[in-house]
Amino acid sequence: MARPGLVELPGGARVADAISAAGGSMPGADLAALNLAATLVDGEQVLLPGPAGSEVVASESDEGGPISLSRAAVEELDQLPGIGPVIAQRIVDYREANGPFQTVEDLLLVPGIGEAKLASIRDLVVP
Repeated sequence: MARPGLVELPGGARVADAISAAGGSMPGADLAALNLAATLVDGEQVLLPGPAGSEVVASESDEGGPISLSRAAVEELDQLPGIGPVIAQRIVDYREANGPFQTVEDLLLVPGIGEAKLASIRDLVVP
């Protein structure tokens, strides 16, 4: 980001809005690695692959929100219903091997996650 740091955005803001509010992307930034249309949640950190110092934290309010599949640690994912430490690690392993999640439905590509498990956590996570 041209001006990395905390930016405040209205509810319903998208990743593209956060990048714009932070002064846009730097040359060499990989915008294709992000879902620019994804709706942000409070406290979400947007990491734009590319030049160092490209992070921005976008905040809508002081309330917590869904867990980001593309950013959460094993310990955070482990807190989801039906997701224990083994499945949480598989989610992280899948993300490290394949890049950030583009949709919540991408969880179906993680071994051990089927339609029923996805349905139980769908509203608790974002890509």
